[in-house]
Amino acid sequence: MKKQAIVADVQTLACSNSFRNYHFLKITTEDGIVGWSEYDENFGSPGVTAVINQLKHRLIGQSAMFHEHIREDLRNVTRPAFGGVVGQALGAIENALLDAKAKTLDVPCHVLLGGKGRDKIRVYWSHCVAYRMRTEHFTPGIVDLEGVRQISRDVRNEGYTALKTNIFEYDENDRISAWSPGFGRPHDPSRNVERKTLKNLRRHLEVMREEAGPDIDILLDLNFNARTEGYLEILRETSDLDLFWVEIDTLDPKALAYIRSKSAHPISSCETLLGVQQFLPYFENQSVDVAIIDTPWNGVWQSLKIAAAAEAYEVNVAPHNFYGHLCTMMNAHFSAVVPNLRIMETDIDRISWDAEVFSHAPEYKDGYLILPDRPGWGTEPVEAALAKYPPLEKTGMINRTQTPRLAI
Repeated sequence: MKKQAIVADVQTLACSNSFRNYHFLKITTEDGIVGWSEYDENFGSPGVTAVINQLKHRLIGQSAMFHEHIREDLRNVTRPAFGGVVGQALGAIENALLDAKAKTLDVPCHVLLGGKGRDKIRVYWSHCVAYRMRTEHFTPGIVDLEGVRQISRDVRNEGYTALKTNIFEYDENDRISAWSPGFGRPHDPSRNVERKTLKNLRRHLEVMREEAGPDIDILLDLNFNARTEGYLEILRETSDLDLFWVEIDTLDPKALAYIRSKSAHPISSCETLLGVQQFLPYFENQSVDVAIIDTPWNGVWQSLKIAAAAEAYEVNVAPHNFYGHLCTMMNAHFSAVVPNLRIMETDIDRISWDAEVFSHAPEYKDGYLILPDRPGWGTEPVEAALAKYPPLEKTGMINRTQTPRLAI
């Protein structure tokens, strides 16, 4: 008898990964098929779970085979406030439906997405330095410049071909600290880039190049940490350095186009955008060399539409991927399908119990992720392990960043 993939139950689950939480959506069909997706509430998105739970009754009795029909229904009933956590909730639902559909058909998700165009995906080691600064969660930890030297060597020695790093501050003893005013650390509404910050950045990049060697690509992520003037200052300071790309977040595509026109390096951006309509101005204004797409936020099916729009403007894409193993597998299937892929982000530094929480871990070889051929996304949460590591009560940027207070 033909399986119809009728949705019978929708649940949200979560567990701790020691410094933030992993969030999962579980969709069970009447046939007993379980579709999974992973989503996030850490990166400025508290409330995605609440939106999913408000919408989930509309999935019951529908077929996962018709995921685009379901999405359009959910889009209709949320249209006045679409975007933000609402858009991310729809992305999570779409991704779980895709997993259920693929498992019902007993095929990998990349088959549903058009078929793979590659068997392996080049990756870069993301948050290189930043994660190891969380010394209570990662070993070896990084507290000074020597730790930066060590992780740069680790990238090369472990066979990876690219790394991404950020801006950091150093004191007179070479002890390292974060610099991300765009995320309130420190609280500085002006987000100006001063001479000391430029000096620290240059030294940081030069040390990483020295230790990683000439054949490792170095990516620099500036996030939302400056305004146009500051980004230009950084680009001038680094113009003679060998950088794969400079990643800049700004909500003004024309400002970014101007920045790109002055840059010696390729410019990437767009990781916080939702939907083709938000991406189009960046393509039309020639603002980016690489468009970064968050597939957990957008949904992988919608992300294919964004990648197709980018291709029409001769723009490459790269997935935003700094979550758990399920998100990595979702992004791997997306990356295997799109023709205009530049490279894929992944976090190599992992917490100790990731191997328990997921049924399968990504396989890396010589700086590439090997595409899995198991049905669905190719991994899923282990529910017994989720119960073993209950979610943290207070997590995410809204709890990690100190509240600034003025004198009264």
